[in-house]
This record gives sequence, structure tokens and C-alpha cells, in this order.
Amino acid sequence: MIPEIRIEDYNYPLPDERIAKYPLSSRDSSQLLVYKDGIPSCKSFKQIPDYIPGDALMVFNDTKVVPARLHFQRSTGAHIEIFCLEPVQPEEYVSMFAVTDCCRWKCIVGNVKRWKNDTLSLYNPLDDARISEMNLKADLVERDGETSVVEFRWDNGAPFSQVLEVCGSVPIPPYLNRDTEDVDLERYQTLYARYRGSVAAPTAGLHFTENVLQAIRSNGVDTDTVCLHVGAGTFLPVKSSLVAEHTMHREPFVVTLSLLEKLIARKGKVTAVGTTSVRTLESLYYVGVSCLESGHPEDVGQWDPYTRDYAYSTEEALGAIVNYLKSNGLNELKVGTRIIIVPGFTFRIVDMLVTNFHQPQSTLLLLISAFVDGDWRNIYDFALENNFRFLSYGDSSILFRRNRK
Repeated sequence: MIPEIRIEDYNYPLPDERIAKYPLSSRDSSQLLVYKDGIPSCKSFKQIPDYIPGDALMVFNDTKVVPARLHFQRSTGAHIEIFCLEPVQPEEYVSMFAVTDCCRWKCIVGNVKRWKNDTLSLYNPLDDARISEMNLKADLVERDGETSVVEFRWDNGAPFSQVLEVCGSVPIPPYLNRDTEDVDLERYQTLYARYRGSVAAPTAGLHFTENVLQAIRSNGVDTDTVCLHVGAGTFLPVKSSLVAEHTMHREPFVVTLSLLEKLIARKGKVTAVGTTSVRTLESLYYVGVSCLESGHPEDVGQWDPYTRDYAYSTEEALGAIVNYLKSNGLNELKVGTRIIIVPGFTFRIVDMLVTNFHQPQSTLLLLISAFVDGDWRNIYDFALENNFRFLSYGDSSILFRRNRK
């Protein structure tokens, strides 16, 4: 049964001065809230290795943010901002970033009502020679609710990855209320970012430095990665009063065969770095169910975890994915998820979570509430009372899950 949850029950006062508008000078100089056995405490992020058990498996999201925000101009002078969400043609990210002349993306278009189906030219107020050489154009192919399909064309034969690097800007969150600056090019990206595709950073990972990562591994902790490309849903608030009426966007993810085998054989706690890693790992159970019942992996629907009872064990579900991959000569699982994790969700894989502090009335706050068995307000009140910094560039927390089933 889909839970009846009112989003206004997940509101809290967040003064603007508590939102971290810029990163600290050092990634690991942030505060760390430790929540264990229902009790929050205040530490330094540099101490996080002390809280990861030596037999744990720690999973990071190694997606990479792309400069997905493009500023165009009509011949009339009107400005149109285009925010690239996900590739349409070609559909695969690797192929998309390699094309050299034309491609189509699903986008959010600012001032879309002012776009009268004419061809747009990239806004280039400084007459940058590199931008002029590319001669990037945009045409509106179709509109579909809040999104549009846009076709991009350019002249100089550069791969689209280079087009974005030259012409685009990093899409920092709108609640920062400022333009992208040079500091964001480095700091709105994790040190271990590898695969291009996200339009928002998995911000829980922004705190990790090489020293912190080395200290964690030196304690015997096994580390691994998933890759979920973070979509624009990260920026979209829950507008409906009932969470059941909110729509989650599809996000593609990749998980290796070797990580699946580790999860089956695990003896220690699984620690997810970020809510994107949680959603990826917890989606695996339902992908496994599709392998068991349909013979192949299928995308995870938004409400799949809540619409029926599941009798399969976690090991059975993950084992079905492993068997499918091996029988088809594959080394990695590629699928998508729309999963929403809200109070009432049964966690099957993740035991500990490293995460930042999230916006009021957001799906991410619902996930936190589910993870700590409804005790989110205790955590957030403590953070507010102890001068923690909030949101993407804010401080960190490590949460030990309550009531494991």
C-alpha cells in the first residue's frame, strides 16, 4: 500500500544564514554529526574513520557533474536558459558525449513560453573565440510538461563533452542564490568523480579528502562504487501536499558484478555515502525480483517497494542479478530507478549512511526519516542548535540505521 504522507509534516525552520553558500577552505574541515542509538553528537569530519567498522563495505557514487546549464539568446535579444537533464539521441551517455555534430537532450527550459520555435544561438557577451568557433545552436523539438526535447548543433567537430566544457556552466543548486563561480568548478565535484552524466553533485562525497579515504582504508574497510547519474529531481521540491502525488524522475545507474558478489558475501555493515548510493543499493533488491519473476532486469518503479509483500530474501534477489549477468557474459548491471524511500520502507542492504542536511519538505528528508525510524527532527534540531551548516556545501552526518528488519 502506498503510504499516506503529508509533506508539511516534514517541514522545519531553516534560516537563510544557515545555508552554506560556499564550501569551506578544506573539504574535510566540516563538522560531523554522529547519530547512533538515537543520540546525536558533534564531531569533526576528519574523525569519520573512527566510526566506520573495520569489516564494513563503504559504497560511493562516482558520477561526475557535467556543465549542463547553457545560456542562449533569441534574435530578438530575449534570453533562454537551457538545463540539460538526460540524453535522448543518442540515449547512452558515453555515445552522447562522443558525438561531434548534433544531439538531442531532454531539458528544462527557462522562459520556454518566449521561445517561438526559432533557432537559438549561444549567448557569448565576451566574444569568446572558442565559443564562436563552435557556433552552438538550439532548436525546440517538442514540449512535454515541465521538460522539452532540444536539438543541439555545432560546427567545429568537437565531441559534445567538449562543447559543454566550453559553452556550459556547472548547475549549482538554485537555493545558493548566486551564479556559478570558479570555486564551484573544483568543489562541486567529488575527488573520486569518474563518469560524466549528473546535473547535481552527490554532495555527501564533497567532504572526502585523500587523507580521509586513506585512513578509512587503512582501518580495513573495503570501498567500492556505484554510478547513479543524479537528475534534476534533486532540485525539484515536493509541490503536492500528499507525497503519493509526487512524481520521481528516472535516474540510470550502473553496478558491477563484483560489487553484487560482495553484497551477497558481506559480513559487516554496508555504509552508503549519500542518498544516491542508498537509492541505488536499495533498488537492487527490486531489480533482483524482476530477474526472478521476468527473467531479466527491469527498471524500479517509484512505488514498487510498497505495493506488495516480497517473500524473497535479499540474497536470492541479488543472486538472481548475478546469475543473469554471468549467463549473458556481462560484468555490470545497467538499469534505471524511480524509487522513493519514505517512512514505512524496508531497508534490505544499507546499515549506515553518510549524508548532508537536506531541504525542508524534500524527498531526501523523507529518506532520512525512514532511515532513522522517524527520529529526523531530533537530528535536525540538534544540528540547528549546534550551528551546523546546511545543504550542498554544508556539514556532514553519519547515521546508524534504527530498527533493522
